[in-house]
Amino acid sequence: MFTVEQIKSAHAKVKSGADFPAYILEIKQLGVTAFETWVSDSHTTYFGKEGYQTQSRPMYDKLPIASTIDKEKFSYELKLHQQGHSDYYTFCKICAETGIEKWFVCLDTMTCTYYDTKENEIVVETIPE
Repeated sequence: MFTVEQIKSAHAKVKSGADFPAYILEIKQLGVTAFETWVSDSHTTYFGKEGYQTQSRPMYDKLPIASTIDKEKFSYELKLHQQGHSDYYTFCKICAETGIEKWFVCLDTMTCTYYDTKENEIVVETIPE
C-alpha cells in the first residue's frame, strides 16, 4: 500500500493548479482511490483498496471557514488557480474565504467535489486525464 511520504513526494512537484492532473495520475498509480482534504489546515485522508486509509498531518495553522458561500468568486478563483495563477496555500485561503470547507477527489470517476460546512456540494469538476 501507499504511504503519506510517497504522496508528499508526488505533491512536491505541484507548483500550481496547472500541475494537479499530473499529480493525480501519479498518486492513482500508487493505489490511491480517493482523498478528502480539509481546507482549515489541509490535513488529508487518503483512501485505497480494501478499506485502506492513511492520513497526513496539518500543513498550516487553522484557517477560519466563512459561513456563507460565494460560489461565483470561488469558481472564478478556481479557474485562475487551475491556470497556474496561485500556489496551494493561497488557493486554500481563497477556499476558506469563500466558504469551502473541504474537497473530495474520486480517482475512479476523476472528479473533484468542493463542499461547504453543511456538506452541500458547491462545485463538481472533472479532472483532465
